[in-house]
Amino acid sequence: MIGTNVVVAGSLLVLTVVIGLVAHECAHALVLTLASVDYTVTYAPGRTDGIVGLLTSCPWAVVQPHPTGRESAMVLRVAALAPLALAVPVFGLGASGIVPAESPIVTTVGIGWLACAIPSPQDFSVAFYAHRALDAHAHDSNTATPLSRAD
Repeated sequence: MIGTNVVVAGSLLVLTVVIGLVAHECAHALVLTLASVDYTVTYAPGRTDGIVGLLTSCPWAVVQPHPTGRESAMVLRVAALAPLALAVPVFGLGASGIVPAESPIVTTVGIGWLACAIPSPQDFSVAFYAHRALDAHAHDSNTATPLSRAD
């Protein structure tokens, strides 16, 4: 019986992380959409070496805004840190007591989802230096500022 739980929990962890990475990128994109900032989403950018190369290399996905220079740096900062909102459902369900937290399967899914809620180092870089990215764009209209690189 314990072996079955491990297999199910492991499978759900992988599935949760895949779905969570998509949700992570969608969180960035949602904020940019609401702020009317053009962007592109690329999954597995520059990867042609098969599934093993995709799984073992970074980044898995990139949201790349295309600012005009008129946007507020705060928009880019909020977009960069938007995935933190993914933690709200996990903590909400945990605090409500509706979901049995002692279940290893529920715990595994929660951990996988919370892992996807953590902004990447590139996200933090954009949050701290968004004003520099906008200044650079003002000087060079061909600059494309990477917003997120999910690891």
